[in-house]
Amino acid sequence: MTQRLPALFLGHGSPMTVITDGPERRAWQALGQALPRPKAILVISAHWESRGMIHLTGGAAPRTIHDFGGFPDELYAIQYPAPGSPELVSRIIALLGEDRAMADETWGFDHGAWGVVQSMYPTADIPLVVMSLDRSLSAEQHLQTAAKLAPLRDEGVLIVGSGNVVHNLRLWRQYSGTVPDWARSFQDRINEAVGTLNHAALTSFAADDEAASAAINSAEHYLPLLYAAGARLPGDATAVFSDTIDGALSMTSYLIGDTALLAA
Repeated sequence: MTQRLPALFLGHGSPMTVITDGPERRAWQALGQALPRPKAILVISAHWESRGMIHLTGGAAPRTIHDFGGFPDELYAIQYPAPGSPELVSRIIALLGEDRAMADETWGFDHGAWGVVQSMYPTADIPLVVMSLDRSLSAEQHLQTAAKLAPLRDEGVLIVGSGNVVHNLRLWRQYSGTVPDWARSFQDRINEAVGTLNHAALTSFAADDEAASAAINSAEHYLPLLYAAGARLPGDATAVFSDTIDGALSMTSYLIGDTALLAA
């Protein structure tokens, strides 16, 4: 029998994390060694947005995308030549429906995908598919989509949401080097909601919720969290790790499933 894989949300932060010997990168490396080896990986990336349809990287060898600017040449030299998986793409389309998902060979492995997977599986020999965020969906619909993907976890597929719970680049310079109260309180609130299965607390925010407005901002880095939370299966526990904040950016990550894997 294929061992059930967890669902992950990884706070990916700056591209510099990939080449910096920091605690977050070390946590990703340890995860790659502790988890059962996946047959394939599905990353829901904050760095790929669509509207009206969910797009999935098609083709046998998607390209590596360096979707950032102003960083050292070392980052732009990184390639992540993992194979694609037309089989996984077809399976996802079958789960979600042909009216909801489609293969797309114009995209590739963006920083939200290879930026975390490269540290976990540096040999790039596990098939990888990246999934876009359909911004026409409500937060509740993202959760419902994730629930339809949950069976993949029993089929050898590692589901990874890649983004940040607190992500506001407009405010980052203002608060860099500090832990503002609004960021810590919002992050703590989301940690509790993920652990207690409080989906309403993950998807519904009052218009006057200033902490949520500042933390989520444009929302694309928050929404991948809903794919980890929504892919929960009966008996799953939740572990929080890398729970750090720098200004308006948190690196908090979650493992949903067998939390003993974090201590392996």
